[in-house]
Amino acid sequence: MLFSPDTCPRLVVKIGSALLVDPAGAVRRDWLAGIAADVAARAGAGQQVAIVSSGAIALGARRLGLPRGGRASLEDAQAAAATGQIALCQTWAEVLGENGLTAAQMLVTLDDLEDRRRYLNAAATLGRLLQLGTVPVINENDSVATAEIRFGDNDRLAARVAQAAGADGVLLLSDIDGLYDRNPAQPGAVHIPVVAQIDARVAGMADVGSASGMGSGGMVSKIAAARIATGAGVALAIASGRVDRPLSTEARHTMFLPEKRASARKAWLAGRLTANGVVTVDAGAAQALAEGRSLLAAGATAVSGDFARGDVVTIAGPDGPIARGLAEYDAGEMQRLLGRRSEEQEALLGYAPRAALIHRNHMALL
Repeated sequence: MLFSPDTCPRLVVKIGSALLVDPAGAVRRDWLAGIAADVAARAGAGQQVAIVSSGAIALGARRLGLPRGGRASLEDAQAAAATGQIALCQTWAEVLGENGLTAAQMLVTLDDLEDRRRYLNAAATLGRLLQLGTVPVINENDSVATAEIRFGDNDRLAARVAQAAGADGVLLLSDIDGLYDRNPAQPGAVHIPVVAQIDARVAGMADVGSASGMGSGGMVSKIAAARIATGAGVALAIASGRVDRPLSTEARHTMFLPEKRASARKAWLAGRLTANGVVTVDAGAAQALAEGRSLLAAGATAVSGDFARGDVVTIAGPDGPIARGLAEYDAGEMQRLLGRRSEEQEALLGYAPRAALIHRNHMALL
């Protein structure tokens, strides 16, 4: 059994639209009842399970008669989500209730998990619901989220939820049984059972497509989710949901092994999907950051974005993003300090400078 209760006390399971909704836009009720029975069995063994459930847009599009599964426009998607979410949660409440479990609904937007205070509030709510023995059913609040403030796929949402919930594992149930070295439709494609580190080679194996046409995620989004989860010390598996009772059936999958668990604050920083600006650094500074040092002004070469002190910014080296952290200066001040040594900074600022542009205690490597 993947993520058994004795090794994984708290689990997040993500279910894609193609598994939950048939091509005609109706709920696959019998399959979902099997999932609920599996969750009940795990709960009986002491495991706490949260579910990230897609399907609201697909369900709503059928009820409203919208073209392209409700994804023809943002307005259609929002209307479909508002209509379908009621049906989705009612179905989950019914199938879980038939197994003696209480469902709880949580709808979140990207901002809810990117803003530190709101993230902590969501984490507290999730934790309490799980302690009370409920099964939280979580989805992105697509009825209000715009293109600029959306996760865009529930794979990454599941990874962030796992981080917020303090989960030990994430299981992405999909229409594919894991990662392959190329598109599995191509001859000779090889299944990858275990990924110890997500490097450029692994990222290059991802295919951008979503096979069903109903969902918004493909393998690219699943790799992105694995980065978030494993960086927070959480294992993540991709497995096929194209079987009955997938939570109690041994099947082929890909397991992404967790990295050393970071502090909660650093894991939140590393898992963020947005930033208020970018600080570019030279190769020497990039190496110093990799060794665990703070970012000093002498190694910074450029600043972009409009941010204030305390905002989250991305640090980019010669080869791309390398870290994310909390700025000790606003964008204007940081611009004036670029490349300057500590002894020059007081004259430039008019006050004693802080120790670093971004301190290592408020920074997470990517």
